[in-house]
Amino acid sequence: MMVHLAEGNRQLLIDYREAAPMAASRDLFLNQNGEVDRGRAYFSHQSAGVPGTVAGLTYALKHYGTMSLKEVMAPAIRLAEKGFAVSYALDYEINARAKRLKMNDAAREIFFQANGDNLQVSSIWKQKDLAKTLKLIARHGEKAFYAGKIADLIVADMQANQGLISKRDLADYKVVERQPLRGLYRGYEIVTTPPPSSGGIHIIQMLNILEGYNLEALGHNSADYIHRLAEAMKFAYADRSKYLGDADFFPVPVAELTDKGYAQSQRQRIDIERARPSGEIAPGRDLPFESNDTTHYTVADNQGNIVSNTYTLNFSFGSGIVVPGTGLLLNNEMADFSARPGKPNPFGLIGGEANKIEPGKRPLSSMTPTIVFKDGQPWLATGSPGGSLIITVILQTLLNAIDFDMNIATAVAEPRIHHQWLPDKLTVERGISPDTIERLKQMKQNVAVGKRTLGRMQSIVRENGLLYGSTDPRRPGGWVASW
Repeated sequence: MMVHLAEGNRQLLIDYREAAPMAASRDLFLNQNGEVDRGRAYFSHQSAGVPGTVAGLTYALKHYGTMSLKEVMAPAIRLAEKGFAVSYALDYEINARAKRLKMNDAAREIFFQANGDNLQVSSIWKQKDLAKTLKLIARHGEKAFYAGKIADLIVADMQANQGLISKRDLADYKVVERQPLRGLYRGYEIVTTPPPSSGGIHIIQMLNILEGYNLEALGHNSADYIHRLAEAMKFAYADRSKYLGDADFFPVPVAELTDKGYAQSQRQRIDIERARPSGEIAPGRDLPFESNDTTHYTVADNQGNIVSNTYTLNFSFGSGIVVPGTGLLLNNEMADFSARPGKPNPFGLIGGEANKIEPGKRPLSSMTPTIVFKDGQPWLATGSPGGSLIITVILQTLLNAIDFDMNIATAVAEPRIHHQWLPDKLTVERGISPDTIERLKQMKQNVAVGKRTLGRMQSIVRENGLLYGSTDPRRPGGWVASW
């Protein structure tokens, strides 16, 4: 959670990322042949990290909020208890994961009708167990989750299914307040996310590289423009594979990776006429020396405070496992560690020793809530779901707003591209000109038109005393609201 406090013009990052249980070990998900057991890494009780969301949100409220826990939780309790109409978007998401959800008895009971049929659009969906869980938290605070009845139910389910989370893991979980990273791009200050997210470092790194080009003159989404973006993305994601992890466990070279001199050396390696094969791009250190189904929301109030918040279960519906009696889905965040350094994670990202599994460690993520300052004042707040796509979709939204002077609705709606070094593939959304795609291929870019949309930005711009909000039109279920 990225927070801008109007009083004192102060920014902070509330890190409530999940943590590895104390019983976790480096080779947790390797089978007897030394290969990653993906079923265990993605869809078992062992794939769950110690949850941080309850601790993180109650921490934010306690330290920076103005309402009571009972007040802020009342609407959610009402929706869980009384129910709400199933939307097309929710129906689609549940049906898309129906096979996995039906494998778990508690999940099947919640997400499907008694006879096993799918929920119907516009039918009223109630979650009685979740309502009970939320009431306990509203009444007793985070202790109900980390030390009380809810904790007992979580641990009992873990013990019954070879899970790792213990009572001690839950009781010992701590929120960490961190200093955001800061970069400068064409006079704008970029305030963004530090490790264990890789996103902030690479947003700054790529902006530093691109600052050396006149992007406006190249033309938005022209072949020359997209080529430079793709090459900058390759260098950043190559560095991610080696140097990024939980900075409490590994010395992440933040200053070196975000140094403008380092960016200049990377820029000099970019051939503006021809794509450099990913195999020729090793993790840099010529230095002076994340499921596509995350949730993001951005909020601004009438006092000038801003919150940009990204959080996730990792996959849609996490591991697809519900803790009986709680209504709670288990995350599968342990899959975000490098189960076997040098091998790809579920999003195709390569990881290394910096992100190996260690007890108490937080897995690397791509979540990148970001606030941009113009003339010293908050101007644009944004973020996105999308796993490994998050970093590049945020980058392009910032470029659209800054270099091409687009209003926020246009900035988030324009077609996007993505390259993450490995696999060596430039994914483009539908909407990029066929002529542009052909020229990119001539420049030796391995272009593929994506079947899915890239990310879903949720953004607010503050300008001339007005707030302009925009929800990305790429997927149903997003909203802009004012009150």
